[in-house]
Amino acid sequence: MISRKLIQKAKTILEKERGAVRKPWGGRISICLLYPNSYHVGMSNLGFQTIYQRLNSEDDVVCERAFLPDPEDLQDYRRTQTPLFSLESQKPLSGFDLLAFSISFENDFLNILTLLDLARIPLERALRGEKDPLVMAGGVTVFLNPEPLSEFFDLFVLGEAEEAIGEFLEVYRHSGKGKEDLLRRLAEVEGIYVPEFYHVTYAEDGRIETIDSEAGLPRKVKRRWISKIDRFPTQSSLFTPDTEFKEMAVVEVNRGCPRGCRFCAACYVYHPFRNRSFSLLESLSREAISKEKRIGLAGTAISDYPSLLPLCEGILSHGGGVSIASLRVDAITPSLADCLGRGGVRAAAIAPEAGTERLRKVLKKGYGEDEILRAIRTLVANGLSQIKSYFLIGLPSETDEEVKAILSLSKKIEHQIVSSRVSEKKRWKLILSVNPFVPKPATPFQWVPFEEVGELKRKLKILRKGIRREKNIEMINDLPKWAYIQALLSRGDRRVGQILMAAHRHQGNWEQALRETSLNPDFFVYRRRDLDEIFPWDFIDHGIPKEKLREEYVAAMKEAGVTI
Repeated sequence: MISRKLIQKAKTILEKERGAVRKPWGGRISICLLYPNSYHVGMSNLGFQTIYQRLNSEDDVVCERAFLPDPEDLQDYRRTQTPLFSLESQKPLSGFDLLAFSISFENDFLNILTLLDLARIPLERALRGEKDPLVMAGGVTVFLNPEPLSEFFDLFVLGEAEEAIGEFLEVYRHSGKGKEDLLRRLAEVEGIYVPEFYHVTYAEDGRIETIDSEAGLPRKVKRRWISKIDRFPTQSSLFTPDTEFKEMAVVEVNRGCPRGCRFCAACYVYHPFRNRSFSLLESLSREAISKEKRIGLAGTAISDYPSLLPLCEGILSHGGGVSIASLRVDAITPSLADCLGRGGVRAAAIAPEAGTERLRKVLKKGYGEDEILRAIRTLVANGLSQIKSYFLIGLPSETDEEVKAILSLSKKIEHQIVSSRVSEKKRWKLILSVNPFVPKPATPFQWVPFEEVGELKRKLKILRKGIRREKNIEMINDLPKWAYIQALLSRGDRRVGQILMAAHRHQGNWEQALRETSLNPDFFVYRRRDLDEIFPWDFIDHGIPKEKLREEYVAAMKEAGVTI
């Protein structure tokens, strides 16, 4: 039985959209692009939209979408036993040739199994037959470390997918000897990782002993990156009021980052730093203004775009507004702040990350306090009334005094906002976004352990107590227990798939799942890694030699006074 209510909801969603692609299926390769979170979250992801646009640019491909159903819809799917279907044509996912997941966050891993279950696709790749769709994935989380998901996916695209998709499809078009032969040929495409052709052995202490590829395949899978980034303009292609970016068109300015902050995965995994040309961005912005009046400039290092001010001024001159997600403290100038203010920006985010200069130097984020306060003064003087400030807790060598320094710096920021306001009557707000530090693969801090959950809770309590009486300061934070799960899934090897399966069986009850599996999750989360240890993700060539990352790690620990 298929729920008419669910079908009608899909049609209602489509009616609100502009830019959805509808193609007849006849003779085309059918691909369902899945985002393992809600429609609202998935449609707010520019990468997801980019892949949708890229796949549908191929004449012989029909690409449709599916998302994690809202909680009430999930109940309806299960009650009526409706198989998960695509948004555009409402066809069951089991009828597609390919299911392609775009995965941005580790905490969405469990939703992947929910979606496969709803689609009635066997969860483990080993249990799927020739008639089942090929199940693949890409996205920043999997090209950092796909291993905890390796039992569930036939293949992964590691790195920036725009070029790799064309090569993948070329192989797929000429395949005809069954799934095994297809996977073997796909594994020869640079950037494509087929887990069944890579074998891992473990030492008695649980560490990885070897990672070996089968004959004829590369020992290391090279992460893809696009050298000529202008070849693939990246901008919003789908518009709907049901996203974070309603009434906004998003344009990607650059990829990578020249700063080299030691904790930042985006800096290393999108290496090298690449800017789009000013002429292209001008053209994309003018085109975007015809669709939405507000232009969101996206990128891992927007503030480092050399022509950011002329670009913003150009958008304003064509009657558009400007939005920028986050600004580097040292890039905030009076002229840029004035331009943003005139463009309708009322809120800005900065990322000091730590309360003291010592810890910021350990992170390689060398802002001085005076520089931070000067940036705040400049923003507020130009009409920005809401400031969001990002901080991490649980950093290597962090002391209680340095946690309290977050409070001290925040109160200085508060004072700077109050004293710099143009209008006394204008309301203002300071939001502290404080999150546990999760060491990420492919960064210099991949050797560092995650801090104990109990310690993180205690530090958050210090901060909450410190701002209790501050009416205009709001604090938001991730829960340490979920950060622990994120650390497990980002740092684990393929054995962690067992824990994922257990969590799925227990409907998201991680405590029960962790209790019943023989694996000790603390082994992956709380253990400092040895300098010569083989990581689960070491079969990926991320573009920066491991030796270089190790040098940065050793230098950071020396600055922090930590013995390794």
